[in-house]
Amino acid sequence: MIVLLPPSETKRDGGDGQALSLDTLSSPALGPLRAELVGELVELAADRAASRRALGVSAKQDAEIDRNAALRTAPTMPAIDRYTGVLYDALDIGSLRSAAAARSRSRLAVASALFGLVRADDRIPAYRLSATSRLPGRPTLAARWRPALEPVLAAIAEDELVVDLRSGSYAALARVPGAVTVEVVAEHVDGRRTVVSHFNKAHKGRLARVLSTSRSEPADAAAVAALARRAGMRVQRRDDHLTVLVAA
Repeated sequence: MIVLLPPSETKRDGGDGQALSLDTLSSPALGPLRAELVGELVELAADRAASRRALGVSAKQDAEIDRNAALRTAPTMPAIDRYTGVLYDALDIGSLRSAAAARSRSRLAVASALFGLVRADDRIPAYRLSATSRLPGRPTLAARWRPALEPVLAAIAEDELVVDLRSGSYAALARVPGAVTVEVVAEHVDGRRTVVSHFNKAHKGRLARVLSTSRSEPADAAAVAALARRAGMRVQRRDDHLTVLVAA
């Protein structure tokens, strides 16, 4: 099983690894587009105004542009440690030990607007690029990633069950055939259901922790739902789609 996570805008600084080596990242078929995007971001960083427009940041966030300028030389760390925020706090991979930690790191993957797909232990630098960013004079990132990334994800899905926890903009970068998809909704006392925003990430992080550390290897959506329920989550299933219900 592979648990496919969305990335986060926030990322830890620093790292103890050597500079980025695209050749050492998993899914080497994505290498050419990764190299193109790294080059474009480094070049774009020389023009702060253009970078702000493309990345959707303000002048107060120029440190994000500095990160992009240093993509080729900055230290790296495992991707699963690089990303921060609500989902990654709930996942709390740093608290896992021994076999549970090894299982989790082998099962977790992260969607990335810059790298397409990274596995937990792929070493990457801090960067700023979102799925909705638009680099000057270039097609959308979805248009660029889809031809390269969809075959990679399809090949993974042929061998392993994929539980897709990506947000909409990252899911648009590439489809995953046969994946188990997940949404989180708030259920009100009157029966109404509304989309959860902030807490959506926390519940997906919690689910990712349950699935990635489980000793069992679920083969389908029903088995994924069963694991979530055993962990105390309220889950409804419709075919390959799971709805996690939380009290409003």
